Amino acid sequence: MSSSVPGLGSRREAREEALALLYEAEQTGEAIVESLERRPIPPADYAIELATGVESAGSDIDALVSEHLSGWTISRMPVVDRLIARMAAWELRHQLDVPTGVVLSEAVEIATQYCAEQSPRFLNGVLHSIADEVRAGE
Repeated sequence: MSSSVPGLGSRREAREEALALLYEAEQTGEAIVESLERRPIPPADYAIELATGVESAGSDIDALVSEHLSGWTISRMPVVDRLIARMAAWELRHQLDVPTGVVLSEAVEIATQYCAEQSPRFLNGVLHSIADEVRAGE
């Protein structure tokens, strides 16, 4: 079964596009919609859904992630780690059609590519804890 977004590549690519959108918003202080208006080619629909979902959930997602950080605060997390955690937490809570294992493995793979060496392991632990709470019945 393919996880492709019609005409625009895989969900993995969409997650990376969402990460880029969220990173840009974090750095500029602009809303995702403002960033989207400047792009000559729109990102995949799933990237937009994921980025705007994380943005609109804001403090709720940050509170969820924060509950599962042991000895850390979300503001102390490196920016990209924090954005990946937010995206995965949002997917776990709002994209029930995406299997938990897929959300977790994608987050860890993206962290492996874009974050420090210890980040994938750290995020894996935090996200497993979130998944255990959010998707307890799965």
